[in-house]
Amino acid sequence: MNNRVPTGIKGLDTILSGGFVEGAAVLLQGEPGTGKTTFGLQYLYTGIVQYDEPGLLVTFEEFPYSLYRDALSHGWDLRALEEANKLRIIFTSPKILLSSLQTPTSPLNRTIMEWGVRRVVLDSISHFTRVTRDTHELRDIYNVTINAFKREGITSLLLSENSSTRLYADPGRLPYVVDSILMMRYVEINSMMQRALFVLKMRGSQHSKNIHRFEITQEGIVVKEEFKDMQGLLSGMPTHIAKR
Repeated sequence: MNNRVPTGIKGLDTILSGGFVEGAAVLLQGEPGTGKTTFGLQYLYTGIVQYDEPGLLVTFEEFPYSLYRDALSHGWDLRALEEANKLRIIFTSPKILLSSLQTPTSPLNRTIMEWGVRRVVLDSISHFTRVTRDTHELRDIYNVTINAFKREGITSLLLSENSSTRLYADPGRLPYVVDSILMMRYVEINSMMQRALFVLKMRGSQHSKNIHRFEITQEGIVVKEEFKDMQGLLSGMPTHIAKR
């Protein structure tokens, strides 16, 4: 029986059979604006306040003050968690992160060990393609990053930008390296844009095979009921299934 790491995201843990598998590397792919960063912040915040699991957020693009502001709009005070040594936010580059993970005495690794970090969010792993486009080298980079967290039993959430309809479009074959994949998509239904989430794979666990609606509310992400009587949701041209 695998231990579970509850996400704390309303409606999500039910379709994940209780949460992420402990120690897994989870890839969260989505188009710009679908809510990936909000998902990551909520995963870390609820992990700390509800389950007392210290967290680490590594960002390559957003300055910490932007994250503080965005989190506060949902009632999440990240500064207070940092002051309590429950959360660490690091704004860095992919090359510096890789060097830190490979150096046992680096400040990053000392923080992970001394604070007992249990959850990590990397925003976003897509930036590693700026280091190299070589397929084999990129896959090695992914493995180094993921295994560094796995060695410490950390459950990592790797955010990835993906506007392609091809689910496995990454040149380094990242989807084959991770343990689980969640997808976030926009879908147009009856001339209205809605957000959709589904679990593409989850090693060692059962999960919902349905495509679910989700909303971003003042309290954060809320996963709702599955889309019923619809087909072609991921094609961009969904249609209603005719009832017989």
